[in-house]
Amino acid sequence: MKTPVVVFESPDSIGEHLAARLLERFSEARDAGLRFLLGCPTGRTPRPVYDSIARRLSETGQDMSHVVLVMMDEYLQRSGATFEYASADAPWSCHNFVRREIVNRWNQDLPTERRVREDSVWFPNPADPAAYDKRITDAGGIDFFLLASGASDGHVAFNPPGSPRESRTRIIELPESTRRDNLQTFPAFETLDAVPTHGISVGIATIAAAKEAVMLLWGRSKAESLRRIEATDRYDSNWPATVIYACARGEILADRDAAEAIEKR
Repeated sequence: MKTPVVVFESPDSIGEHLAARLLERFSEARDAGLRFLLGCPTGRTPRPVYDSIARRLSETGQDMSHVVLVMMDEYLQRSGATFEYASADAPWSCHNFVRREIVNRWNQDLPTERRVREDSVWFPNPADPAAYDKRITDAGGIDFFLLASGASDGHVAFNPPGSPRESRTRIIELPESTRRDNLQTFPAFETLDAVPTHGISVGIATIAAAKEAVMLLWGRSKAESLRRIEATDRYDSNWPATVIYACARGEILADRDAAEAIEKR
């Protein structure tokens, strides 16, 4: 069965829809005494979702202490013969993003006992990438994965074109196409040379193992990505965002600008 595409009027309406859906899922897990593992990207695409969740939490005070944020990736820098995380103080680092755009905003109006816990924000370790997949599996798997697509090459997380279906968490040399997309996502880089050449990322198989996933696409810059995704019905390594077809329960949420080309057919 083809993964459905649902078209919304705007990125904000996507955010409102998905925030309500996720908060309900968080509440159901809490009532059942379970943790909820949310796979999270950084960057422009998920911001409307994170913003809407923050607004709703400030109104409801919903308990988030059982929610685990499973982050997709992080930039790396060389340290001798090995790699380490880019500085968490860098405005473009994923550690900085999750602290500033997600955790601090979600927690700001919640009492301490209801906040997302500091130890519930997970990142893959460049010293042992494979341990991330084991940690996720041991925790029962990712309940819901938010996904976004690179505009120019369809990368998802840091998985570039050519990423095998069976790939898992690993260190990746970032192609120039991905780095150019990231320069647009984080203007603080200022120049392409400032964008790191390596990152650590969950793999295609890591994403596909999620119980549920949603691919978010909004803005005219994502129209080509949606067209490429819509042109197939299975994972195509030439356009990694097609991983949505490998997920057990998947959905594509787009705005009018991203969906313009497919709506005209």
